[in-house]
Amino acid sequence: MKDILEIHYLEDNLETELMLKISQVIYPDKKIIFPKRKRKSKGQKEFNYSPPMKKMVDEHVLIKRWLVLIPKVIENIDLETEEGLEIINQGISFIRNYADKYHHAKEVDETFKYFNENLDIIKVIRNDHVKVRDHVKAMLRAIEDKDRDALAEHLRAYSEILPEHIKKEDEILYPWMDRNLSINQVGQLLSRFNEIDEEYGEAPKNHRDFIEKLENQYL
Repeated sequence: MKDILEIHYLEDNLETELMLKISQVIYPDKKIIFPKRKRKSKGQKEFNYSPPMKKMVDEHVLIKRWLVLIPKVIENIDLETEEGLEIINQGISFIRNYADKYHHAKEVDETFKYFNENLDIIKVIRNDHVKVRDHVKAMLRAIEDKDRDALAEHLRAYSEILPEHIKKEDEILYPWMDRNLSINQVGQLLSRFNEIDEEYGEAPKNHRDFIEKLENQYL
């Protein structure tokens, strides 16, 4: 229960109400009084991320720009011409190589190491990752089969998973992780993130250039 309260960081009144309802079920004949817990104020949707968490949140911004473009990408799917295939292939490359490999090298491979991966929130996040990869595999099959409808279906399904997934990370998972990481651990993560940026070289910039080009074309 403590993990649930800490991860979701409920407002004081909601936390008290939740605990009261639970106590009434467990101890129907007792009146339980819950002392107010001491903690930092949450604020209204404002998060003071540590430098490594801020890097991942900033990467989410580019992914969200891609999500905005997907309806136009679907509307203009062209699997017959070289230009049309290039747009689709670059879009899938963005999903696989920027959002998955590059971003998750930081999030999953490095940050998750500091936490118990049996926590429900981490299981949920990992399950979303699996769903996305399944949709990407289906997109690749659709391209091979020149199945425009199937490609549109899986692009749409992908675009429906990501907004809530990113929100869970930006507003629940990352702030909770920040509250539980030591200063030394934050420093280790930032150092490793910088190394990952160097390892990937110009690739992230190339993906950003693709998004900007598509925005100029469609928006």
